[in-house]
Amino acid sequence: MGKIKTSIYIDDKLWWELKKDAAEEKKELSKLLEEIISEGLLLDVESALEKMLEKFEKKIEFEPVPARGSVSELVRRMRDEREDSLLGQ
Repeated sequence: MGKIKTSIYIDDKLWWELKKDAAEEKKELSKLLEEIISEGLLLDVESALEKMLEKFEKKIEFEPVPARGSVSELVRRMRDEREDSLLGQ
């Protein structure tokens, strides 16, 4: 991934605070800004995914299958029931 040089206007107090933070963390200012921007973007993505998951979870409805016998017997019985329903029996 390449780098791009850009100019921005920022509050001078915020600028000096960022420079101070970068110095304390022993990072270049541009690296600190990249991290801050990336974290902000990831938070937006995380929030969007959580909203999608909430909608998806509301749509999922199922009835738990009671445990009777082995799993293979249960699968066989479910397949037979499905086949009977498709054949109209």
